[in-house]
Amino acid sequence: MGEAIKNRYEFVIIFDVENGNPNGDPDAGNMPRIDAETGYGIITDVCIKRKIRNYVEVVKNDSLGYKIYVKENVPLDVNRKWAYAETAIEVPKNAEEPKDKKEFKEITKFMCDNFFDIRTFGAVMSLKYNCGQVRGPVQINFAISIDPIIPQELTITSVTIANKGEKSSQMGKKHIVPYALYRTEGYVSANIAKKTTGFSEEDLELLWDAIINMFEHDHSATRGKMSVRKLYIFKHNSELGNAPSHILFDLVSIARKDIEKPARHYSDYQVKMDESKLPSGVELIEKL
Repeated sequence: MGEAIKNRYEFVIIFDVENGNPNGDPDAGNMPRIDAETGYGIITDVCIKRKIRNYVEVVKNDSLGYKIYVKENVPLDVNRKWAYAETAIEVPKNAEEPKDKKEFKEITKFMCDNFFDIRTFGAVMSLKYNCGQVRGPVQINFAISIDPIIPQELTITSVTIANKGEKSSQMGKKHIVPYALYRTEGYVSANIAKKTTGFSEEDLELLWDAIINMFEHDHSATRGKMSVRKLYIFKHNSELGNAPSHILFDLVSIARKDIEKPARHYSDYQVKMDESKLPSGVELIEKL
């Protein structure tokens, strides 16, 4: 791995969904998540991070330094047990830390060096095969839709049967959002990267690539058509930053062009970036 990044970043992701369910809520029959008070759609940070992890797993294929720790259907202790075997450190009893503090730092560093998502998002690894806890330099907010969403419940039928003797026509339900534009923001801390995981410039470029393409290898009938439309990156010329993040986020505005008709495409919105108010010491980078 290279040196840890030296600049702070913030970023804004704008993406949309068409005739799909971007993030089902298991507490509401898997309907698209929604703010009950405002009607705005919600997509959790966990969901977005899952897409990033999946993309990195596809392009890096568990190559050296780019393994994924949080994998679907893979027990977490498989990776921690592997770390102890590779470092030849004696496994502590239960969830205890290794008695040798130097060894404990070594096992935590091993996890950071080998797993991209730990280097990026951090992880709590203080279970059996204790590898410690690390705070990740990259954090992402919940995504919120620009306008209130109106989820639709569609009835679907199936001609297949699971068992002999069943009816050949079964009814089911499918939840979709006809169209919604979502926005989320994120943070990249050079200070945390330096102190904890060693998140590098190479990792940063992979992160941008993963964000841009996070839906390209994740298409499904359930999620419909999802696309990243814009990625605005604010690069500070210092480690601790040159402006508060909320001031930078406020430079990006999104509004529907015609409020009299429902939006059904990205072109129904106007996205603006007010570069005239960009603070000194902050560079704007547009990836899309």
